[in-house]
Amino acid sequence: MVIEVKSVERMDPLFDAQLLSYLKLGGYRLGLLLNFRSALLKQGIKRLANDFPLE
Repeated sequence: MVIEVKSVERMDPLFDAQLLSYLKLGGYRLGLLLNFRSALLKQGIKRLANDFPLE
């Protein structure tokens, strides 16, 4: 599992792509994108999965 920690006003789709790249390159299946600048922490959590088969 890869955990990407951010503290930004607004989540950018670029952060999703960055985390997916980390998952693919590292061979991981799951990742969490955490934004600590959200009003509520549960609103700042995004779970991503790498569904591509490993070679």
